Amino acid sequence: MPTAIPLAIIEDDPSIRQSYVTYLCAQPEFDCVLVAGSVEEFLEELPHASQPPRLVLSDIGLPGLTGIEGVSRIKRLLPKADVVLITVYADADRLFQALCAGAVGYLLKSTMLRDVKAGLLEVLDGGSPMSPAIARHVVRHFQPAPAPAEVLTPRELQLVQAIEEGLSYRLVAERLGISLNTVRTYIRRVYDKLEINSRGELAGRRRSS
Repeated sequence: MPTAIPLAIIEDDPSIRQSYVTYLCAQPEFDCVLVAGSVEEFLEELPHASQPPRLVLSDIGLPGLTGIEGVSRIKRLLPKADVVLITVYADADRLFQALCAGAVGYLLKSTMLRDVKAGLLEVLDGGSPMSPAIARHVVRHFQPAPAPAEVLTPRELQLVQAIEEGLSYRLVAERLGISLNTVRTYIRRVYDKLEINSRGELAGRRRSS
């Protein structure tokens, strides 16, 4: 039987935190090694965890350090860990800030728990989970003007649009006639491009729109 993946959860709302714990920590794929209500608590308790987290699911709107501010601190201590941020905010500014900070995924709190689990597993498979509403913002900011080669290619926009519709990676692969691994490669490429060009490209698009 495969070894369970060490998972940490950072969420300040007790009821939401408990829902994550109740569902995710009961999944055989995960071993919840640390649950915290803030980034500061996570950092304080990290040395006492049974093992270092491989995945960290963190809220953005936290007391003290925000989830975005916490990403770099977590990555400094856990360079092999992947951080997925989850939030009520579906705006592009926070998305770009999260990607620049080093987060590998960005999900909305309206995401079903089973889809949160699927997103975390996608990370382990080389993917970068993005909620359909977040993909919608990517399309909105990059579609109005012709996409320069250094931003998103037409093929990459097709993929983001498919995700916007809520299709799974497997269904995206079927629609575009490509392999699942190619879908993951495209997703990584999209995230890399947004991370590199986010501020300048976003500002330029807004001025021209």
